[in-house]
Amino acid sequence: MSTPAVENPGPAPFKIGFTLKAASGYDAEWLTPTVYGHSAADVAQRGVDLLTELKNAGLIELTAKAAAYTREQYKGGQPGGPGGQKKFQGGKVSSTSKKPTVADDDCPHGRALVEKPTWSALFCQGDDGDKCEPLWKQKDGSFKAK
Repeated sequence: MSTPAVENPGPAPFKIGFTLKAASGYDAEWLTPTVYGHSAADVAQRGVDLLTELKNAGLIELTAKAAAYTREQYKGGQPGGPGGQKKFQGGKVSSTSKKPTVADDDCPHGRALVEKPTWSALFCQGDDGDKCEPLWKQKDGSFKAK
């Protein structure tokens, strides 16, 4: 007696993605594998299997080594570009570069430094309608309103 053929169940409707980061900064290596399945239980088990095999096969360690090698080959400027190292904190991207201080700045909301290739400015962080005037970087490196 032969075994009946199993029907092709079609595309897997369940999906889970993982983000495995080596550190909290954007400069850290990421692994972003995805698992598909035909049921939630199927996806969960496949997720366990995948993460276990990534570890057992040494893929996580190999990714870290490859990323370190790539960083060693980089001959460009400061990490994170002209704004310095960036990180994700409190639901926002923030720069670890030191913000310039401005003498006699009476903005009570705090300011954020924005640096572009052709200009830099300190922008008020107040609510819309309650923002202080931006301070623009001058040729001498100081910041002042236009």
